[in-house]
Amino acid sequence: MNVRNEIKAQIIRAGFTMQEVVDLLHDEYGWSDSVSNLSAKLQRESIRYKEVMELAEVLGFEIVWRKRGDR
Repeated sequence: MNVRNEIKAQIIRAGFTMQEVVDLLHDEYGWSDSVSNLSAKLQRESIRYKEVMELAEVLGFEIVWRKRGDR
């Protein structure tokens, strides 16, 4: 699954619309209040790690690094 589809799926699973997420990101972190800006970042896969962390935070998720099995 690509970045765009994964993030959009998480937004939907969390019960939000893109507009609601953009509004939360704008209020919490000063992001642009434009859905098209977020959509473009996802489409180009140019979203920064820090932005993904902020996005996860407003959706109520945390990103956890976990070692895979025995490698």
